[in-house]
Amino acid sequence: MLKVVIIGSGNVAQHLIGAFQKSDKVELTQVYARNTEKLQHLHGHLSVTDDFNRIAESDLYIIAVSDDAINSVSEQLAFSGRLVVHTSGSTAMESIDSKNRRGVFYPLQTFSKNKEVDFTKIPVCLETEDPSDYALLEELAKSISPLTYSISTTQRQALHLAAVFVNNFTNHLYTVGNDICTKNNIPFDILKPLIWETATKISTLTPVEAQTGPAKRNDTTTLQRHLDFLQDDNQKAIYTLLTHSIQSKNG
Repeated sequence: MLKVVIIGSGNVAQHLIGAFQKSDKVELTQVYARNTEKLQHLHGHLSVTDDFNRIAESDLYIIAVSDDAINSVSEQLAFSGRLVVHTSGSTAMESIDSKNRRGVFYPLQTFSKNKEVDFTKIPVCLETEDPSDYALLEELAKSISPLTYSISTTQRQALHLAAVFVNNFTNHLYTVGNDICTKNNIPFDILKPLIWETATKISTLTPVEAQTGPAKRNDTTTLQRHLDFLQDDNQKAIYTLLTHSIQSKNG
């Protein structure tokens, strides 16, 4: 059974804690948090510490903190020569202090507080300096997900960027759509079947094949009507930019 320590108490850390607690192949030895109040629900069930000098000995350590804090946290670890990984999609493996063996354990998913996820459907992207460490990290990943991938730092940065487009930007467009609905006294729920269908289509079609709408059709009358309807300059700019991008991609 693999012994694991998680360092962090944010969304990613909390979801990993839950996933590893459910696995019969992992012993979650301890969780470190600067503010242990965020881990009150674990008290009495799991060892929790806010002291770097009291972090338990384990097979590997997962740093699940903000990207900017990875380096400073790794520098404060009071041990060396052990396998330490971070969970960031855009930060180089080398950001971890070199006194320890380094790697990356990047679950590619959006994590929100109080919203459960199914880890068996989440790809986990892995990278290590040493091949023997990769085998250990892959064993850990497969204890919670069958979807494991060897991804280099450059590939992971590209993947994270792509994920921002398909997830964060897409969700912001939902927000824009919701604002338009609210302003015009329309329930946003009316759009949800369209959202589900759009998301489902790319399981059988490429995104280019699935593209529809006035921009692809070059329906200039509708495009202008939409722009005339919009009163928010930011929404107009988004609409114009995306329209041009769709037309450029589709000739």
